[in-house]
Amino acid sequence: MPRTITTSALAHLIGSPDCPAIVDVRRKDVFQQAASRIPTAVWRSHLEPETWLGGFEPGRPFVVYCVHGHNVSQIAAAKMRALGAEVAVLEGGIEAYAACGGPLISDAPGVEKGLPSPSVWVTRERPKVDRVACPWLIRRFVDPSAVFHYVAPEWVRDIAEETGATPFDIDGVVYSHRGEMCSFDTMLDEFGLDTPALRRMARIVRGADTARPDLEPQAAGLLAILLGLSAMESDDIRQLDRAIPVFDALYVWLRYASDETHNWPARASLT
Repeated sequence: MPRTITTSALAHLIGSPDCPAIVDVRRKDVFQQAASRIPTAVWRSHLEPETWLGGFEPGRPFVVYCVHGHNVSQIAAAKMRALGAEVAVLEGGIEAYAACGGPLISDAPGVEKGLPSPSVWVTRERPKVDRVACPWLIRRFVDPSAVFHYVAPEWVRDIAEETGATPFDIDGVVYSHRGEMCSFDTMLDEFGLDTPALRRMARIVRGADTARPDLEPQAAGLLAILLGLSAMESDDIRQLDRAIPVFDALYVWLRYASDETHNWPARASLT
C-alpha cells in the first residue's frame, strides 16, 4: 500500500468488502467533540498503537486519518509501520474527505462512540429482507465487527435488555419501520448516510420488504433471491453470510453499472 491515499480513492473503497481497516486518530478531545466520522472508522490513540494494533485482523491494511492529515496521523502511521502494519495516511484528513463529498456517518444509538468494542444487535429469527439488509449496512458502513443475534420474536426485547444488544426491526424501537419506510431507511436516517446509491438501494429493499415491487424494478428479483437463500439455509447466521455478497454486488451495480445493458445475440465484431 502507498504511504498516502487520496480522498477519492478511499471514498471508492467505502462500502466494499475490500475496504481497509480505517482508524480515526484525531486527538481524543477533538474526536469527542466531532459529530461524525468516516464510515467503519474506529477511534484509537495515535500515540499507543502497540496497545490496540493486535485487535485487528492480521495482515489487513490500514488507513489512518486525523483532521488535516498532518502530524497526528503521520505519528500514528510511523508507529504502526514500526510494528509491522501496512498503513496509508489519508491525504488532507477528514476535512479534505468531507470537502470532496465522501460519505460520513453520524453518532447514533447502539454504537458506542469510537467503537472501543464491537456493537451487538438482536432481531427476530428467520430473516427475509430487512433483517439481512440492515446487517449488511452496519457491517459495510458502521461497524465491520458488529455481532448479530437472531432469536425468537418474543424474546428480542428481553435479550436486548439483559445483554445490552441493540434491537432492530421490531415494533417500538429506534431502528424499525416508520410509516411506509422500513428499518433500512431508518438506519440511513439515523446514521446520516444519504448517498444516491444507498437511497436507491433503500427503495429496492423497501419494495422487497413491504410487497411494493413497483418502487424499483429490482425489488422483485431481490425478494426472490433472499427468499431462496432463506429456504436453502436453516441457520440464520450462515444465511446472512451468504446474503452479504448479494448486497455487495447490488451496491456496486448501483454505484457504477446501473446504466450498463446486456443484449443477445452479441453483435459480430467488425473486421
